[in-house]
Amino acid sequence: MPNAFATISFTDSVKAAQIRYGSRENNKHFELSDDPRNEIGAFEKEYIEARDSFYMATISENGWPYVQHRGGPGGFIKVLDARTIGFADFKGNRQYISVGNLNANSRTSLILMDYPNRRRLKLWGTTQIIHETDEPELIKRLEIPSYKARVERGMVIRIEAIEWNCPQHITPRYTEAEVDKLIEPVLEENKRLRDLLAARLSDGDGTS
Repeated sequence: MPNAFATISFTDSVKAAQIRYGSRENNKHFELSDDPRNEIGAFEKEYIEARDSFYMATISENGWPYVQHRGGPGGFIKVLDARTIGFADFKGNRQYISVGNLNANSRTSLILMDYPNRRRLKLWGTTQIIHETDEPELIKRLEIPSYKARVERGMVIRIEAIEWNCPQHITPRYTEAEVDKLIEPVLEENKRLRDLLAARLSDGDGTS
């Protein structure tokens, strides 16, 4: 079975572009693969559930693509099973462009970034929009009790393809929490040295 990513993405026009720019042969292995790459493994699950944001693409009824950022606390994206992810859709600017697009065309594509480690995971899938009045137990699974943002709906995505992207051109960026973690050993060492200096001065070992 060919790689699901190639089945979805390698249209005739894409193949023509690959031929023109000399990458067709290099890309054929996706189509010859025995691994369909349409299930979430243990590594992907850990990666997905560690993310605090992602980018989601939808297509409008007039054919225009739309990309929106979705965010929340780390772990707000839930892996429900090997072919399904879901997340609580929090109240935003109330334009509902992505929601409207998905009501007309359920297909979506996601990019999940890990900037510090220069990694990105691409997902393709079909989306079901759910509401608490219809499926309260599923909404409860998607909620983050410690996060106070209002949940307006849930989105459940059936995964059709998975692809890891190369790290080329990804500039490392760090959140405040990630910076704090990186400099924590430096701060601890600084505190140890300051305490050591203070102790020596109090014992009269310092110099004037």
